[in-house]
Amino acid sequence: MPALAAEGLIDAVDAFCEHIAFSAEEVAAVFDAAMALGLPVKLHADQLSDTAGAQLAARYRALSADHLEYTNQHGIECMARAGTVAVLLPAAFYFLRETRIPPVEALRAAGVKIAIASDCNPGTAPLLSPTTTMNMACVQFRLTPEEALAGLTREAARALGMLQDIGTIEVGKSADFAIWRCSSPAELSYWIDGMSPVGRVFGGQPDAN
Repeated sequence: MPALAAEGLIDAVDAFCEHIAFSAEEVAAVFDAAMALGLPVKLHADQLSDTAGAQLAARYRALSADHLEYTNQHGIECMARAGTVAVLLPAAFYFLRETRIPPVEALRAAGVKIAIASDCNPGTAPLLSPTTTMNMACVQFRLTPEEALAGLTREAARALGMLQDIGTIEVGKSADFAIWRCSSPAELSYWIDGMSPVGRVFGGQPDAN
């Protein structure tokens, strides 16, 4: 990690705290090393059991904690105080046929910012579509279409520690966005992989592809 950090090749350090993965003690050792190098951290936590992963993420002021199906109220309150973003991963929930949904109402009540992501990986979430991710978040986790859209844009940028540059359309930010032919955010969440953008802009320039 020190060698890679010295070459500027690390923007954050992620870990998976779970009974089938790494213990809180093992994760803490990695996070201590990351913090010593000035690197932000992220954590996949409380996916299959309550391992106090949310509290661990908050203790290190992690950019985000992902999954969170089994996170308890104390963990939610810790995340709220630390400013750690809750990243919900509905594709992994679907693919693993899980039944315990993340505590969305409690996250809202505590003021925890909620992002969503595909968690695209060959083991538990073979999903490439952002709009299907939004649909799953609304149907499975009861997010509103507005929350799903914000979760995939503004709050996702916050979870990456990049909200100062991307995630919203504002003066001074990178103009990276997709253009959709629809009249409301609900349409993006409604169709299951049935809509494609009609245009894309990167760095303020139309994408020729």
